[in-house]
Amino acid sequence: MRLKELILQSWDALARHRVRSILTMMGIVWGLTTVVLLLGYGESVSEGVYRAFVGIGNNVIIVWQGQTSMQAGGQRAGKRIHFKYEDIQAIRDEAPLVRLVSAEWDDDLPYKYGDKVISIQSKAVQYPYGEMRKLNVAEGRYFEESDCTEHRHVLIFGPNAAKKVFGNRDPVGDHVTINGETWDVIGLLRLKIQDSSNNGPDNENVFLPFESLSDVKDERDPTMFVFQPVTSLQHKAALAQVREVLARRHNFNPKDDKSSPEWDTVDDAKDIEQFGIALRLILGFIGFLTLGVGGVGVMNIMLVSVTERTKEVGLRKALGARNRDIAFQFLVEALVLTFAAGAVGMLLSVVLAHAIPPMPLYSELYKTANHDGDIFLKTSTSVMLTAFVILAFVGITAGLWPAVKASRMEPVEALRYE
Repeated sequence: MRLKELILQSWDALARHRVRSILTMMGIVWGLTTVVLLLGYGESVSEGVYRAFVGIGNNVIIVWQGQTSMQAGGQRAGKRIHFKYEDIQAIRDEAPLVRLVSAEWDDDLPYKYGDKVISIQSKAVQYPYGEMRKLNVAEGRYFEESDCTEHRHVLIFGPNAAKKVFGNRDPVGDHVTINGETWDVIGLLRLKIQDSSNNGPDNENVFLPFESLSDVKDERDPTMFVFQPVTSLQHKAALAQVREVLARRHNFNPKDDKSSPEWDTVDDAKDIEQFGIALRLILGFIGFLTLGVGGVGVMNIMLVSVTERTKEVGLRKALGARNRDIAFQFLVEALVLTFAAGAVGMLLSVVLAHAIPPMPLYSELYKTANHDGDIFLKTSTSVMLTAFVILAFVGITAGLWPAVKASRMEPVEALRYE
């Protein structure tokens, strides 16, 4: 029998018991809607948490100056390591797996605007820093290389840092005084979600060219380096090259990670991805259990249908129907019921996903016009395909036992059934 005819027959069989079929379908509808919404929630939360973590930057590794824990070059362990400005160029020249590198110095600086002086966490950085650390400018501009080489007195404010100094005024084009020196504000960063940071979120910081630091502080050397490997797959090898360069210049063992401790965000990002996968699996499993309850309803109705049509099965077998033909007929009927309910469930889940407003994942400090940091119930292609696979599994499982039971009936016994 052709599949199209089987589907039409199955639909007619379900239509003859309309109320029973609708009640059974409601379990599938509710179960599939739960699956889609839970999967959508898990995907949105996973992406939100990951996006917030990588607010620290694109595959960046931060290396600080530390203290030796191993002997090297005849020196005892315990020597303090102090980076030098010249180390930057050495890393660029001698570490080919490093794509970008920037020196960094962090500390509070006093910003005088009008009659008030406010101390704000500040970062002296070099030109490549912005690309690595995702410093996207909302107004004005980012640093140019000439700002660094020419020691210009220019600043870029994080949005929350700007409010502390300027209130609600536009800071771009204005100026402040640091230790008697005038500095121009050339840029205002876009507010960004960031739950991983080095000495405070970028929203709260002020940035200045590293080479201009010596004009306000008696400093010319960095306290740390930020670098980006050529590819994320080579982050360990890139870190080893950087440590080799520093070890050679500062006379410590390159295997001594205490001498130059690092924060490898590539490793942490992988952990966040694993968390997202685990969350989606847990929520998907919960949805699967809910849909499984609907599948039990389908199985129950199909067993009732097999019992009611015992004579029909016996007659078909007497006329030459094979066991697999009988089994396939009842399996198709179960799948028609399941997929019809599944179509309604998917449509309902899409409507609900659009009707439910965004749910906040982060505080009001991160609210923006495009709802960054909010959870949207996603009904993406991957969510729908996953839900369909779960639905198909439930449908086949629910219809398989009744179909097998029908196929194993003896024709004579089935015809005698009252």
